[in-house]
Amino acid sequence: MNHLAECEAWKAIPGGVTQYVDPKIGSGGHGHVFVGANVPFSMVQLGPTSIPTDWDWCSGYHDSDNTVIGFSHTHLSGTGAGDLGDITVMPVIGDVTYARGKASDQTSGLWSYADRSKEITHPGYYSVPLLRYNVLAELTATKRVGFHRYTFPDSQEAAIVIDLENGIGSDQVREVSMTVEGTDMVVGYRRSTGWASDQYVYFAAQFSKPFTSFDLHGNSGRYGRASFSTEKGEQILLKIALSPVSVEGAKKNLLAELAEWDFDKTVAAANLAWNEELGKVRIHTASKSYLRIFYTALYHTMVAPSIYSDVNSSNTAYTTFSLWDTYRAAMPLMTIFHPDRMPDIINSMLDIYDKQGRLPVWHLWGNETDCMVGNPAIPVVADAIVKGFKGIDMERAFTAIKMTANHDGRGGSLRKQYGYIPCDLFQEAIAYDMEYAIADAAVAAAANHLGKDDDYRLFTERSHSYRNYFDESTGFVRGKDSNGNWRTPFDPFASQHRADDYCEGNAWQYTWLVPHDISGLSECFGGRDKCIEKLDSLFVLSEIVGAGGSPDISGLIGQYAHGNEPGHHILYLYSMLGQPWKTAARVREVLTSLYHAAPDGLCGNEDVGQMSAWYVLSALGFYQVEPASARYWFGTPLFDRVEITVPGGKLVLIAKNNSILNKYIRKITLNGCEYTKPYILYTDIMAGGELVFEMGATPKQ
Repeated sequence: MNHLAECEAWKAIPGGVTQYVDPKIGSGGHGHVFVGANVPFSMVQLGPTSIPTDWDWCSGYHDSDNTVIGFSHTHLSGTGAGDLGDITVMPVIGDVTYARGKASDQTSGLWSYADRSKEITHPGYYSVPLLRYNVLAELTATKRVGFHRYTFPDSQEAAIVIDLENGIGSDQVREVSMTVEGTDMVVGYRRSTGWASDQYVYFAAQFSKPFTSFDLHGNSGRYGRASFSTEKGEQILLKIALSPVSVEGAKKNLLAELAEWDFDKTVAAANLAWNEELGKVRIHTASKSYLRIFYTALYHTMVAPSIYSDVNSSNTAYTTFSLWDTYRAAMPLMTIFHPDRMPDIINSMLDIYDKQGRLPVWHLWGNETDCMVGNPAIPVVADAIVKGFKGIDMERAFTAIKMTANHDGRGGSLRKQYGYIPCDLFQEAIAYDMEYAIADAAVAAAANHLGKDDDYRLFTERSHSYRNYFDESTGFVRGKDSNGNWRTPFDPFASQHRADDYCEGNAWQYTWLVPHDISGLSECFGGRDKCIEKLDSLFVLSEIVGAGGSPDISGLIGQYAHGNEPGHHILYLYSMLGQPWKTAARVREVLTSLYHAAPDGLCGNEDVGQMSAWYVLSALGFYQVEPASARYWFGTPLFDRVEITVPGGKLVLIAKNNSILNKYIRKITLNGCEYTKPYILYTDIMAGGELVFEMGATPKQ
């Protein structure tokens, strides 16, 4: 079966929703998404890696560029920093220069231009012709194994090169090993430093055809060339299994997950795996564009966290925890769609706590990167406590969140000493402290759930530390030094990327980073009405002051920056303040104007699923605003009907009279009974039933 016919066959699967997924959405602009072949939450992300290592190539791929240095087995998706790109494979013909190369000179490396006009990408499958070598590359994957199929021309100088030198972004190789076993297998490892400071990836590579020779080339033997003689149209297959532990682990993963050589069968299995996960949600809408945006967004939420254990491990461990991003929506979404994975995810975080004395911040392939501010794992673990997940030792989990919240590092000792983090003693002080306050509120919620009254009172009080930064004279949170003086000069529109009191934001955006205490924030403004008045003004002026402004401040509606995570809850504050119609109007505006079915379809970095998770939840009609609250506040449903598979059966969401104009919720019923709360509880979502929204063109006030 040729690759074009195969992909068409996918679309014929009855009821298959993978047909709506377009992995190229977010591959342009600054979306930074992964493009290639994988299965949900897998260790392997097998896809093309390009020459550039700049910011917009954090995933190794960008829609604007068609250079390919090879097909790597690990990629990040949507991050603001580049790493991974481990175990790169490139089919070649003839003599080549064993280097990454420069785009100005094709002979400078073994890279090739890809024919993007014939590129095919679907969940679990990727294909592109390599113009330099006249080779068709096809990729698919299992959880721990990348599966390659290369169609060669007639040649006596065909080869497949295993490149252990090159990675993505800041990745730099430190040590490699390649050992031949027989005439069809190569095993080894790659040790590198970068964002992950000391990363090991072990591999076992098996070829479908014995190579005539296997030779080491390039810098310190970091390239291994498996040579072949091929006839026109001959296909050589290659399976590469990964392990974070050992070569033996990689061999076992290979045997357990991909003992056969049936490429088409593996493609079908990958498609089925995606269809089963994506099919947990069934959307009914007349808009094909909405279907593509929604299912692609849902697909993006399942690239990570990624499995980080071998098949014979007693526990399934996870890594790639982009928690400063994902604690806000991606993790609350996972508790609905993937509750079966949550115990392993939480236990992975607790195991990390046991090793490093605090919960992860941004954990990547066995390494704590400490990237971004606050204690973002605390809301995730506390949320699992409050939602009552089985398979988690609740006392162990509470100890971990409490000890992490009390840790002295990353400004913690200053916060204990002053009650806030002084801006003259610590960079990004406001961002750190306000995120710590959110985490403290999550600890308080978990303590309350477990009946720990003293901890509940202590951490509730600590969660109010943001109030130290609120300047009544300006109406903004503002840096305060160790003597209690305000930071001067002060401009709420100003931004210096990672070099001021905020983090990828300004005073306009950070003033609202109080999802856990909206009543307290209202008091800072002088009452609810004044708070709403100030919130209204957020959406007016889009100016950002300063030559060094953060590029992450994007997707602007006034000063509301949807392209970055600290503002993702803000639109729902109106519902919490008693004006849900304003939430509905703004949420519908973002859903329909800042997400598109195009490569440049995201208004900021995807950030490992967070940007898409906001869309998925908001399109369903609700969003978890407060950390560890188990409450999902209503916004506006985008679709006429949605069916979600949950432990209780199905949750059916119906939006009557829904249209572009009819974006306001006028009445809600749950299982036939009128429902007057402005939010729905997690337990009600998971119990299933029928939630009906009656929509109208005018707000119900």
